Amino acid sequence: MDVDGDGVLRESDFDALAGRWASVRAAGDEERLTAIMRGWWGTLAERSRDPESVTLDDVLTVVDLLVRAPDAVDATAEAMFEAIDEDGDGRISPSEYQRMIEAWNGSPTDTAAVFVRLDADGDGTVSRTEFVRHWREFWVGDDPAAPGSHVFGIPPAA
Repeated sequence: MDVDGDGVLRESDFDALAGRWASVRAAGDEERLTAIMRGWWGTLAERSRDPESVTLDDVLTVVDLLVRAPDAVDATAEAMFEAIDEDGDGRISPSEYQRMIEAWNGSPTDTAAVFVRLDADGDGTVSRTEFVRHWREFWVGDDPAAPGSHVFGIPPAA
């Protein structure tokens, strides 16, 4: 998400993410996607030592607090699901998931292996229930082997 690679997140990074995401979506989603990203930015900036530049430590501080806010985690999961489910059919297809991850990363990304892990029932899609469970695993879970640990893709090798 750090567009300029300076080691911190700024409001402009969240605006860029919202713009990338909106560019792959149908017209009309821009406001909702921007609101989701601005919500995340507001939460991070509020808890950061410097509200203009959020460090990785600041992000991790907020993540540590999420375990005490399960309703907020689930509400964000629901909003994200709706944003990813482009056709509104109540399921995330492999192509919808790939577009979301590529928008998030800002570059082409192979998502096939991760998608298979997220599709818990093997029906070829990720349901709302599956997505919310994986979102919780990512944000408040402590099992690196859980499928949701890779909900945003497999991290690059160090």
